[in-house]
Amino acid sequence: MAGKRRPYGRIRKLPSGRYQARYVTPDGQLRPAPHTFRTKRDADDWLADLQTQLRRGDWHDPDAGRVTLGEYAGTWIAERGLTTRTAELYRSLLRLHLVPTFGAVAVSDISPAAVRSWRAARLAAGVGPSTVAKAYALLRAVLATAVEDQLIRRNPCQIKGASNPPTPERPTATVPEVFAIADAIQPRYRALVLMAGFLGLRWGELIGLHRRDVDLDRGAVRVRQAVAELTNGQREIKAPKSEAGKRTVAIPAAIVPDLRRHLDLFAGPGSAGRVFLGAKGAIPRRNHFNRLWHKACAEAGITGLRFHDLRHTGNTLAASTGASTRELMSRMGHSTARAALIYQHASAERDRLIADSVSGLVDQARKLATGAHKADEELEGHAGGTTG
Repeated sequence: MAGKRRPYGRIRKLPSGRYQARYVTPDGQLRPAPHTFRTKRDADDWLADLQTQLRRGDWHDPDAGRVTLGEYAGTWIAERGLTTRTAELYRSLLRLHLVPTFGAVAVSDISPAAVRSWRAARLAAGVGPSTVAKAYALLRAVLATAVEDQLIRRNPCQIKGASNPPTPERPTATVPEVFAIADAIQPRYRALVLMAGFLGLRWGELIGLHRRDVDLDRGAVRVRQAVAELTNGQREIKAPKSEAGKRTVAIPAAIVPDLRRHLDLFAGPGSAGRVFLGAKGAIPRRNHFNRLWHKACAEAGITGLRFHDLRHTGNTLAASTGASTRELMSRMGHSTARAALIYQHASAERDRLIADSVSGLVDQARKLATGAHKADEELEGHAGGTTG
């Protein structure tokens, strides 16, 4: 009588006395198990588990993840269809922060412990938390694609919140401070400061404006493109960061006269003329403008304020009007509610402080009124006693 045929796989005893299990992969290849087994029963159990994985479609080619992180991440960046500036940032993060540790490591060999150790070492080396968070987010995104490509079973980037470290709250300029800086800066950049402070537009969005984008009769600005500055000094004209970034933003009437004066004196000619130009007729560069910005802030007696902080001013003012989350998202150019909710929360806290202050004034007025009423009663009592 023939022996019972094994339902799946093959097992053989090695000269060492241990057992080797072999199995047929979905592509028809005969592969050995990654390790040998002490007993035949252990090998049988391993093959049974593997067969279950194959039936469920959970099997992963153990050799697929042998590609190095440096090679895989480089291809990942090239294939994502990223903007030039974003691709430049990712390549920099890969080169400076990921390749030194993981560049030659197989994707399948990167463990959660290795990721934790790498992150701790980067922070201990004095790398800024924001930079480490960006590098971690890139590593997590690359390895998430590796999971989708079935190179690995699970993403080893498991550190909760590591992509979004707590950041110090940036200062928000007051309305008088915005005007003080606008008064102190070169006249050709006055409107730039006012639009950043009261419309909440980004630097790249402002620099990307043409005359046809500004309708002062309707009091609106159309944001359709932005200018990005690359590290090599080149500039890239691109669409806003997301579809939500393409938007029309209403202009506060209070600054329309300033914008009209700016268009008359400093903007390029024709509907395609740039709204903001440098003294030599070229698109302003951020590093040159920053020197003028710091000088104007110093003259206005304001410290620690970046140009981008004016966007916070505009968004905070918009939130303080009681605008809805959807309205704030539209004005700010965000596709998610996260940022709008942050500004609404800040506005609500400020409103609470205002309400508490009003309550204090009410209590004070009531105490004064009560004191005056008691004084009147005492006077009336004295007057009544005298008459009696």
